[in-house]
Amino acid sequence: MAPPIPLLAVCGSDGTSLLQGPPKCEDYTALPRDTRPSKFVAFSKDGSLFSWCNGDKVSVVKTSDGSSVQTFDLPKVSLLEFSPQNKVLATWQQYAKTQDNPQGDPNLQLWDIQTGKCIKAFYQKKMQGWCPSWAADESIAVRNVNNELHFFEENNFETIANKLHLQKVSEFALSPGCKPSKVAVYVPGSKGGPSFVRLYQYPNFGGPTSALANKSFFKADRVAMLWNNKASAVLVTASTDVDKTGASYYGEQTLHYVATNGESAVVQLPKNGPIYDVAWSPNSNEFCAVYGFMPAKATVFNLKCDPVFDFGTGPRNAVYYSPQAHILVLAGFGNLQGHMEVWDIKKYKQVSKLQAADSTFFSWCPDGEHIVTATCSPRLRVSNGFKIWHYTGTVLHKHDTPAGAELWGVQWQTFLPGAFPEKPVKYQAAPSELGTTEAKPAQAYRPPALRNKPVSATSKLHEEEPPQNMRPGAAGEKGMSKSALKNQKKREAKKASKLADAQQSQPQSQPEPSPPPANPTPAAVSSGDPELDKKIKNVKKKLKAIEELKEQQASGKPLQKNQLEKMQKEAQLLKELEDLELGL
Repeated sequence: MAPPIPLLAVCGSDGTSLLQGPPKCEDYTALPRDTRPSKFVAFSKDGSLFSWCNGDKVSVVKTSDGSSVQTFDLPKVSLLEFSPQNKVLATWQQYAKTQDNPQGDPNLQLWDIQTGKCIKAFYQKKMQGWCPSWAADESIAVRNVNNELHFFEENNFETIANKLHLQKVSEFALSPGCKPSKVAVYVPGSKGGPSFVRLYQYPNFGGPTSALANKSFFKADRVAMLWNNKASAVLVTASTDVDKTGASYYGEQTLHYVATNGESAVVQLPKNGPIYDVAWSPNSNEFCAVYGFMPAKATVFNLKCDPVFDFGTGPRNAVYYSPQAHILVLAGFGNLQGHMEVWDIKKYKQVSKLQAADSTFFSWCPDGEHIVTATCSPRLRVSNGFKIWHYTGTVLHKHDTPAGAELWGVQWQTFLPGAFPEKPVKYQAAPSELGTTEAKPAQAYRPPALRNKPVSATSKLHEEEPPQNMRPGAAGEKGMSKSALKNQKKREAKKASKLADAQQSQPQSQPEPSPPPANPTPAAVSSGDPELDKKIKNVKKKLKAIEELKEQQASGKPLQKNQLEKMQKEAQLLKELEDLELGL
């Protein structure tokens, strides 16, 4: 059975529509365009349902034929999200209160998709962390309420099944997958104490030894926690608002690794500077970090936090793994020029290098063959539009938003893991009428004083470091981890030691006398008096310094007064040297 063709949702000031992905890249006729403006769209986890709000109502339809499933009279909804099993639709709108209603109405609502009834409504004033986090089988759901985690079971939101209270929990992350569910919690430090991240397995929250792992650190005003797909480890990016050393405008960041087996470590990043992005590989066996002052470095690490491959430096601030974990994209968006490097992550070989200028959004298509880049409002209100690419650099579809209209977002239809098998990586550009946009080598900025002079190593503004497999003498070390390189050096040292022992055990033959040098260096003449030799040496040293001053004066360099006085003593020193040598 052929894999399905993913849909792309496009929403903007001119309405909401679905586009069939490559190779067709045409409007999806099963669902006509909604011409009313819509900023908020969502696909269900398996891609079977699609929902959007057009400022009048929230609609839920089947993606297979566009037939309506439910319609909710919610004109002010700002955010939408489906539960993993498509049983619940969560909607959120801005919290508001009036003179007649000073307490306000609950603004987070959970709807039963089959019946259309409201299961539960909560007060959720902050947009951050607005949606409950579900386990993949919906056995539990979690909310952070007043720095306390509330756990609900089987979508029964009337009863709190369990609570986790740790001083002041400010962030949490529920592990992906089904039972047993794990949760990572972050508690900021207080009164000079350290902050910490702890991992728990639901529902074992009692006692100080119930935590699966614990990691404490001091430099943290906020954290971002990222589970891998196997729920075996979490990456914690800890950030401070102010870098007290003054080295960075963006504060200071550190990257920590915490595993459910109790292991934890600080990921050692070879270059100082901000941590722009961190991403787990979908296979959960490695992760990639983009870090350091521009041009930023990118490195792949294994589960021991040892570097596996170094991509060198470049204009980048984001990293994206393909869903099949076979391709990696390093990109520079935002205030960078939109350069993208596409790598075969298994061979660590670069596939293509392309450019999507002014892009504010990037996403892999679930098929692992295509990507979409978009320029969206309000990040950029001009040149809005999107492009669908093949990862080899070919543009397959391009859409420019009409003048006066704005593009607010694009989103690929989601699919369950395994829906699209991995395909061999291609290095030849895919055919397209729109051609490719291979990134042209940018000419580095040079100050006016250096523009008419030849390029030298000292005239470069930044250090440039090529990828690990393109460095001189690195062919044998391609893709080797730190421990592998260490073991290789041990083996080489052991082999060299054995060779030396073998040579020593053999009878030594009489070495042949070496021939005298062709031009022997004349030995220094000695008077036999150490004091006299020392005086001669000092005078010669002063005369040599005078010769160097003469050369500097001839080149046009201005000399100091004491240097000119030293040069006037040349005749006196020559006479002194002559008298000393005559006394030999």
